[in-house]
Amino acid sequence: MRYKILTVDDSKTVRVIVRRAFRSFDCEVFEANNGEEGLAVATKELPHLILLDITMPVMDGVEMLTRLKAAPALKAIPVIMLTAEGGRDNVLKIAKIGVRDYLIKPFKESVLIAKVARVLDLQPTKPQSISDPAQILVIEDQPEVVQEIQDGLKHLPWKINRVATLAEATASCTQTVPDIVVASLSLANHTAYTFLREVRVSPKLKTTPVFALTHKGDIQFQKAVTAGFNAIVTKPLDFADLELKFARAMHLDMSHRYFSIDGDAVTLVVPENSSQVELDEIATCLPPKLTQAKAGGCTKLLIDVHEPKGLNIAMIKVILQAMKAGQEMGIPFAIIGNEQIVNDCRTFEDTRDWTIFETADRARRAFGVSADHPTQLTAS
Repeated sequence: MRYKILTVDDSKTVRVIVRRAFRSFDCEVFEANNGEEGLAVATKELPHLILLDITMPVMDGVEMLTRLKAAPALKAIPVIMLTAEGGRDNVLKIAKIGVRDYLIKPFKESVLIAKVARVLDLQPTKPQSISDPAQILVIEDQPEVVQEIQDGLKHLPWKINRVATLAEATASCTQTVPDIVVASLSLANHTAYTFLREVRVSPKLKTTPVFALTHKGDIQFQKAVTAGFNAIVTKPLDFADLELKFARAMHLDMSHRYFSIDGDAVTLVVPENSSQVELDEIATCLPPKLTQAKAGGCTKLLIDVHEPKGLNIAMIKVILQAMKAGQEMGIPFAIIGNEQIVNDCRTFEDTRDWTIFETADRARRAFGVSADHPTQLTAS
């Protein structure tokens, strides 16, 4: 659940500290400079929590709190007061006006988070892109397997945590909800299946993707298929495939790996060793990325296949999809490739007439001489 937190303080420094404190959590922070602004924001946004300074111009914290408690739609919102005075009388005064807690300025971010965590069930921010941090929990009693996963995914800002038992897994998830759980089917007492059942009935965890980890050919494979795991990964691990499966399960944007924009051109790069999963990902990203590129002023599409050592049917299908998408949107395209790609094009009926350019510069120059036939470029 994405919480709304409203900070009402005339100190910009305090508001910056509050915003920074919650940047790693699934929260949206709203700001107001005084009580009058705070009431307006609270009425519009209905925050889950208000951090309210006592001493402010225009309308102070006590008056704002009084008005909050008098408004039926706002009176139940918990309030944590901020004060620069830590004396006993002041603390008693704050307690009497009906606040959930208080903080004495100056305060550390960790103390603020701890106070708020008593009121809201704070959760780490969900990653949006494959370049964002993510929490991966692996339930596995063999440390070397987890070490292998850590090594295979070390190029990503993902934290791989290991637990060996059901109790440890439950305790870990209680403390921090992971973005992905990988449960080994080799654990005793059907631990992976028991954990999966616990997850599916837990309000906090029921949407967390759970992968089963097993060996190819394991007799449990079919059982795992019908048990309800989000995916099954097999050893020996294919880390490119594992990375993509994780990214898909977390609904991460991976388009920046394949698409880039330079001036008036959007470039699609087909990776060197493209798996079917990667090619499927490119196909999925094509329509929205080209639509976005065209809206941003791009008038050219460069399809770059110089990295692969050769063409195959799956790659050709993706390139044809890119061509078709470009044609439908009125975006002329050019293909960039190496000598092997040129030779391979001659062996497939669908690619025999393709023109391949050695560099992006040559492809760009070709657009100028093909204005009358924007999707049929010829080498200059």
